[in-house]
Amino acid sequence: MLADNLGLMMRTDNLAQRIKWLLDGVAAPLFKMRPRPFGPGYQTVKRRIITSAVDSGLLCDGKDLPPGYGIAMDERVVEYPWLFGRLTNVGKMLDAGSTFNHDFLLERPPLRDADLTIMTLAPEKRCYWYNGYSYVFGDLRNTMFSDHSFDTIASISTIEHIGLNNTMLYTGDPADTESDENGFVPAVQEFRRILKPGGTCFISVPFGKRDNLGWYQVFDLAMIEKIVETFAPVSHQIDYFGYSIDGWSRKPAEALASATVYDVHTGKGWSADLAASSRAVACLQLTA
Repeated sequence: MLADNLGLMMRTDNLAQRIKWLLDGVAAPLFKMRPRPFGPGYQTVKRRIITSAVDSGLLCDGKDLPPGYGIAMDERVVEYPWLFGRLTNVGKMLDAGSTFNHDFLLERPPLRDADLTIMTLAPEKRCYWYNGYSYVFGDLRNTMFSDHSFDTIASISTIEHIGLNNTMLYTGDPADTESDENGFVPAVQEFRRILKPGGTCFISVPFGKRDNLGWYQVFDLAMIEKIVETFAPVSHQIDYFGYSIDGWSRKPAEALASATVYDVHTGKGWSADLAASSRAVACLQLTA
């Protein structure tokens, strides 16, 4: 009975969270009239864009994005559709970074009822263990998994934080205040170790002009090449997407080499283009 009661509590958002989403939903029409990154209605509109793109297979088979897609939206509106367009038989899967720990994503195939382990640095407010998903907390550079444990690994907008200061948003442990710009390298090595031969690893990172914001960094082409070199895949594919005042679209890496980011916490990089975070993202598919 106690377990049932605890499960019911975990399945129900607290009142403040429900009110927050209700108010954001009411503000969605206002956001569409006057889009502003992270303004009222932002989260509701973002979720609608993502679910529509995922359900329609918007980025399957190398498709481009429609004009005006994702104006004033962060890179998740690209990363999620890109990945869902490539997930088929996921087998045993690791979410390395807890990017998929949202009910509206976990309820969609192939994640729904998947053999999915979610690993991140520290516990989060919400989890969905009652749907059969596993949660592990720790350092992605040194996991507890055996060699060749997973068929699929997805690490979406995560490795740019590894080795840097993770106390601002993710943990209060002073030990997580680091300044190692190469911290992503052992994480990629770990992904290779725990992935089965023939398995697939998906990684996305902010891309463009090299930058270190303290709590995450922007990868340039040399760092993208370092990811590939470190993983040493049998085969790989990289897709690049760029943001402008006209929204998100596919671009060649060379066209995005000077792309910058907007840091909502400091205001650095703000522009009239209404970028919500990264102005470019690199999405890598690596086969072991």
